[in-house]
Amino acid sequence: MNKVFLIGNLTRDPELSNTNNGIPVCKFTLAVSRRFGNTETDFLPVIVWRGQAENCGKFLKKGSKAAVAGSIQTRTYDANDGSKRYITEIVADEVQFLSTKGEGEIPPAVPPQGGSGARIGGSAVTDDDLPF
Repeated sequence: MNKVFLIGNLTRDPELSNTNNGIPVCKFTLAVSRRFGNTETDFLPVIVWRGQAENCGKFLKKGSKAAVAGSIQTRTYDANDGSKRYITEIVADEVQFLSTKGEGEIPPAVPPQGGSGARIGGSAVTDDDLPF
């Protein structure tokens, strides 16, 4: 099974273009922090196609927080010097905008960064309330 779920921030504005056949494609890099207090961050290239690509180009910008669901793809090409190059990227099936152009904060339905609780019916739910 090849499925990945990521939440991070865009490192620069997304690049929206069209293939020779007119299919929209959007590329951006997502900075994703590792769990458990590490200060390490991974910078992962993401590629999005068609209507979702157009939306990413329209609503995302450098610094936007986004959730991506998709798969990992590796491809190769021959460089100008004759060496073989490998590219690993995330091909997004879904992109959820957690902040958008003009917004400085996460929409209210999403818990704030670093918070472990959520709100259900106006009541705070913490990890201690969960049965697992």
